[in-house]
Amino acid sequence: MARAAFHNLGCKVNEYETEAMKQQLLRAGYEIVEFDQPADVYVVNTCTVTQIADRKSRQYLHKARQLSPEAVVVAAGCYVQEAKERLLNEESVDIVLGNNEKGRLVEVLEGFHREAASERDFAPDINKERVYETLFLEEPVGRTRAFVKIQDGCNQFCTYCKIPYVRGRVRSRDEDDILREVKSLVAHGVKEIVLTGIHVSSYGLDRTAEGAAGARTAEASEQKTNRDLLALIGSLNDLTGLERIRLGSLEPGIVTEDFARELAAYKKVCAQFHLSMQSGCDATLKRMNRRYTTADFMESVRRLRANFDRPAITTDIIAGFPGETDEEFAESLSFTESVAFARTHIFKYSRREKTVAFNLPGQVPERVKTARSGELIELDKKMRKVYIDSIRTKALEVLFEEKEEKAGMTYWKGHTREDLTAIMASEDDLENQIVTCRYLRTAPDGAVLVARV
Repeated sequence: MARAAFHNLGCKVNEYETEAMKQQLLRAGYEIVEFDQPADVYVVNTCTVTQIADRKSRQYLHKARQLSPEAVVVAAGCYVQEAKERLLNEESVDIVLGNNEKGRLVEVLEGFHREAASERDFAPDINKERVYETLFLEEPVGRTRAFVKIQDGCNQFCTYCKIPYVRGRVRSRDEDDILREVKSLVAHGVKEIVLTGIHVSSYGLDRTAEGAAGARTAEASEQKTNRDLLALIGSLNDLTGLERIRLGSLEPGIVTEDFARELAAYKKVCAQFHLSMQSGCDATLKRMNRRYTTADFMESVRRLRANFDRPAITTDIIAGFPGETDEEFAESLSFTESVAFARTHIFKYSRREKTVAFNLPGQVPERVKTARSGELIELDKKMRKVYIDSIRTKALEVLFEEKEEKAGMTYWKGHTREDLTAIMASEDDLENQIVTCRYLRTAPDGAVLVARV
């Protein structure tokens, strides 16, 4: 039996696509092994969102060749779209597989083994017209939670981001196909799904001729997305056996009064929302082409908090964007604290060729980016403690996922609807069970220790 190993880099969309590619090979008769073991095929699902991601992508491709010199090494994903010519000349790479070709993995491998040279030279044209390529995840990686990809691509063209160039324009997955996948996952024990995509807020944008042409305004796209995304969530909310629906990253503009109110009516939707902010300074947001102001962002947060009981609001922030002065950073830091996020993901600005920001004046020195990132990380710790303090009296529904043995005690680990890691001591079998709990205390690693209500 042929053996295949995978390594995933990057976002939740990549994680989903990696698992779907694994299942393709399983159905084709491959055995899936860990990446550090000998294998006949290595697949590295690459990322190009930062310079570090590029470097790691190359490192893992070289590692695969070192592990098994005679194996077939497949480079897949976003870095392939960006650096296809370089990868085609790499001795460590046999096949390059673009984002729209991941569903053809078995076919491409068979072609390679037939010594079809054209397959080895496959490199997609990232500017060609695309349709949504369906990957299907029949079984979950675990029994409790699963990512479900609902769209691909992005039309936003933020000045720092390469993703629209490597993922293409927005393509939405057919709702019936999404429901079919979720039903299959639920039949295999999944109780929570996470709706993910490159730009989830644009789900449905491409379903009109005007939207497909990319001619619609940001405001119009958000109004259309409200209805399509809400309709999908409503259909999922009606599925028997599915207990939780969690949303991936959202643009703040999608959170209208109607959207927040209707979302709250679907009781399976988790009270945790990732609103991508990137900066708390209006001048910086404008240079980023983010299409909203801090006032807009705060209003979206207010709407969610008005409709959900103490929801966890999380975000991303870029430190040291070109032109960010000390005063702009101070403004961003102050606004971030005023939002009182439950968790923030901090990234130092990474200069990416072919983006507008690459040539912007005022590139921030690395030492300054590091210092600003450190300040944001310290603020994140402070805000996280404040948020956990705010839910001490709240009944916490925990979906338990895995058991741990420590010092002669049995503990179960899971996640609350607010996406907090929760731990409870219990000798009962709690795998894949939802238990209503009360807060006890916070562990040093930030997890919350709980007990049954």
